[in-house]
Amino acid sequence: MRRARVFGTVLAALLLGSVLTGCVTNNEGLVPAEQVKVDRVDEIAALVPPDIASTGRLVIGVNVPYAPNEFKDESGEIVGFDVDLMTAVAGVMGLTADFKQADFARIIPAVQAGTFDMGASSFTDTKEREESVDFVTYYRAGIQWAQRAGDSIDPDDACGLRVGVQTTTTEDIDEVPAKSDACVAAGKPPISKIKYDSQDAVANALILGRVDALSADSPVTAYAIKRSNGRLVPAGELFDSAPYGWPVKKGSPLAPALQQALQHLIDTGVYQQIAENWGVGAGTITTSQINGAAG
Repeated sequence: MRRARVFGTVLAALLLGSVLTGCVTNNEGLVPAEQVKVDRVDEIAALVPPDIASTGRLVIGVNVPYAPNEFKDESGEIVGFDVDLMTAVAGVMGLTADFKQADFARIIPAVQAGTFDMGASSFTDTKEREESVDFVTYYRAGIQWAQRAGDSIDPDDACGLRVGVQTTTTEDIDEVPAKSDACVAAGKPPISKIKYDSQDAVANALILGRVDALSADSPVTAYAIKRSNGRLVPAGELFDSAPYGWPVKKGSPLAPALQQALQHLIDTGVYQQIAENWGVGAGTITTSQINGAAG
């Protein structure tokens, strides 16, 4: 998964289709009218590292568009499930969330360098990534493929097909290459992995027939399908469920502060409310962990 990342703006891909067919408008029904308010919790705020607390800001790297987790609304403001959740977490810690747009592949290096305090961009918490940064888990998602309506594609037998992925995601780095290797080992043609810089471009490519299927995080695929006006449908079942996590610098005391702030929101019901507002309640968790990758 993205990165691992159902969430957000009409993907530019789907927007293109909408322009061509006159179906939907850019941000139709995407941003919840209800905004959740939270109060500072002093004992949790006391856990925030002094260098961050002194600024009053939590600087967060995000990559858009990845609807509905993080994307831009009609006014150009960064919004989404991740954004609302991080805004609430920051509020519990007595901070203001300051979102900075960046290329996905550059967020973790920027966290390591101290340019960002953390990332919030639907990262999958993996053992490999935990070697570079710590993660605070906040959601679970799986991988879900999509195909054009009328096609019949099996993700476990996609040998010789073109599969679109977003660059540097789990689907790009691990999942599709492993499936392709299995094809070759079985004497079949490899999967042709087609990489795009943004998830909207992946969906656009599938709609336009430039790829045969796409592979993305389950919420992202579900959202693309929902907004496609019947042009896209699932291919196979959801698989490889794994946690999303917020990356922070290795060993940073920010991690337990974030974990405690999120757990407070989980225990008080605010977390579930935010998830339901964005239609992503199916992947919520009951306990936040630091470095919760399996195996």
